[in-house]
Amino acid sequence: MEKLNLKINGMTCAACSARIEKVLSKTDGLEHVSVNLATEKAALEYDPSKVSPQDVIDKIIKTGYGAEVIRKSTITDEDKAKKEKAAADLWNRFRISAIFAVPLLYFAMGPMIPGIQLPIPGWMDPMHQPLTYALVLLGLTIPIVIAGYRFYIVGFRAIWMRSPNMDSLIAMGTSAAIIYSLYSIYQIAIGDKMAAHDLYLETAGVILTLILLGKSLEAVSKGRTSEAIKKLMGLAPKTATVIRDREEYVIPVEEVEIGHLIRVKPGEKLPVDGIVEEGSSSVDESMLTGESIPVEKGPGSPVYAASMNKNGTFVFRASKVGDETALAQIIRLVEEAQGSKAPIARLADVISGYFVPIVFLIGLIAAVLWFVAGESFVFSMKIFIAVLVIACPCALGLATPTAIMVGTGRGADLGILVKSGEALETAHKIDTVVLDKTGTITEGKPVVTDIISIPGYEENQILGWAASAESGSEHPLAEAIINEAKARNISLLAVTEFMAEPGMGIRGQMDGHQVLLGNPRMMEQNRVSMEGLVLQYDQLSGEGKTPMVMAVDGKPAGIIAVADTIKASSQEAVDRLRDMGLEVVMLTGDNRRTAEAIGRQLGISRIEAEVLPGDKAEVVGQLLSEGKRVAMVGDGINDAPALAKADVGIAIGSGTDVAMESADIVLMRSELTGVATAIQLSRSTMTNIRQNLFWAFGYNVIGIPIAAGLLHVFGGPLLNPIFAAAAMSLSSVSVLTNALRLKRFRPEMSKGEK
Repeated sequence: MEKLNLKINGMTCAACSARIEKVLSKTDGLEHVSVNLATEKAALEYDPSKVSPQDVIDKIIKTGYGAEVIRKSTITDEDKAKKEKAAADLWNRFRISAIFAVPLLYFAMGPMIPGIQLPIPGWMDPMHQPLTYALVLLGLTIPIVIAGYRFYIVGFRAIWMRSPNMDSLIAMGTSAAIIYSLYSIYQIAIGDKMAAHDLYLETAGVILTLILLGKSLEAVSKGRTSEAIKKLMGLAPKTATVIRDREEYVIPVEEVEIGHLIRVKPGEKLPVDGIVEEGSSSVDESMLTGESIPVEKGPGSPVYAASMNKNGTFVFRASKVGDETALAQIIRLVEEAQGSKAPIARLADVISGYFVPIVFLIGLIAAVLWFVAGESFVFSMKIFIAVLVIACPCALGLATPTAIMVGTGRGADLGILVKSGEALETAHKIDTVVLDKTGTITEGKPVVTDIISIPGYEENQILGWAASAESGSEHPLAEAIINEAKARNISLLAVTEFMAEPGMGIRGQMDGHQVLLGNPRMMEQNRVSMEGLVLQYDQLSGEGKTPMVMAVDGKPAGIIAVADTIKASSQEAVDRLRDMGLEVVMLTGDNRRTAEAIGRQLGISRIEAEVLPGDKAEVVGQLLSEGKRVAMVGDGINDAPALAKADVGIAIGSGTDVAMESADIVLMRSELTGVATAIQLSRSTMTNIRQNLFWAFGYNVIGIPIAAGLLHVFGGPLLNPIFAAAAMSLSSVSVLTNALRLKRFRPEMSKGEK
């Protein structure tokens, strides 16, 4: 199966997207079809041996809509221009219709307002010049109908294709009003002056005007929901300064190739990803990680496209260009997430698919019942029009995807990449967070934490001997000791008679002394007394550190302790997770004593230690079998099976890790605090979706019975179709406005940080 992304044209409401999805889902060779109204895209998988992309496009065209294949990221300048042009066109059509709708409403309703009776010119007084009056109203209505012509073309075509949508309701409702009004004009022309009271042209005109206003506001709001991707795509510079034969050339960024040397000056953005060759600077990578503090860069440091060079000049060699850069991968992930559907969206989709035909039947039945009950045809028609116009599946269709678009966009701003709508929804249900220790809670790189010397020896002297002895070893602990010696500018000594004793330590001859570095077992074997060091050794071991005893010429000299240190952000992260009511579990391959020491420091009570990488998924499976909703947090490499097994897999990494396939959420910063932020973002997004669905469903549940005349049965008022149209437009705008509130999402700190 291959993936296919399509741009869909002509969708106006949830019934449209539901119809396309239904048709494509029934097509042999197509799977996982998802049509998103908010992004106007379709994502699916197809079997090339059974169906081609063109076949899919033809299917969509036959359904009554337009489609084209998306070859790359779609929020380009051209696409942005198209959307802006479409929004401007809607505004122009609204302005035109409003110019004619205002006098139309005045002339039609003014004389009928009780106690006021607004004046109108005598030459069109409906009592004395009914035909002139009717023709003026018709003349004012025609430009409005022309401005809203698209509702009729799309609406009636959808009926013809047996997939009625929101435009069908508008087209049928306003057409009924216009046709009946034309009949009334005919009645006036043949002498029935009272037929002037049966004109409903202002109903059709004002309904079309209000709906054009709603669509215009909707276009503006929908444009704002995709600002996250537009902003990301606008980050990359258009040109690059390439060095060839010691000469500098400014070329378009599209022409940069892997291996090119590129110079970056202060204040410039990096055009592509690469590795620094010469020079140094601090680089603002907030666009990738959300971290505002610039990162120091020097020879060998990785740099990323669209990050900002702050103060120095450096040259780097391009390693990734075009769609392979970290920025391009982020854009791809955000686009895929915004185009995907959360499970909660399927409820709205199912309802929307049946909504329009059901609404039509309700309107028809209500009109017939009122007519049978003795009301006039005009009264029954008003009921029919009001029901058709007030029913708005637009709000239903926009409720979920707009919230997901804004939520995932806000996540990208915070350095949190949510890879699907499903992950965003599932994350809010999490009650247990499993944290891998090495590289997640800790730095993943051992460092020297303690140096204890006995009288007669200096700290640096002990460290120098240890580093010299370890210089022939490739063990991580040896690397930690050597790095500490380098940091203190300690010169290493020449070592002779070096020997490593597996499971115990090392020995070597240097500066005329025999030096041993190892565990108590090695000291015991070489008859070295640990008197005076036992207490410190046990204390360091209890803290989860790895202490190594040094002996010089058969006598104890001191202890060097090495440990994988806890990240500065880990305590805050664990505190925030606990404050949110989540159970925190630590998972590690380390020995239980070390793991429990770190657990005590962080306040983590449940610890799964001495777990092999291949068995981590089994631990996650055990938690799932206990009925827990589990998020697994790891580095996305050794933890891949466990990340995939969990309800939500969260990978912690740098900008180069954005393509981790095993995780559902990727944290761009190597900090655990992003886990709590991601879950809080999920909770806020789901609250927003529920609010949207409540208003969308509630609006229809309340609005349709009122439009059908339920209140009038008990002596209450009828719902004028004009007010029904205004309410319908406002429902969609209110849903979009509510979703946009997520742009202001701020993560909550732990109680200790507030």
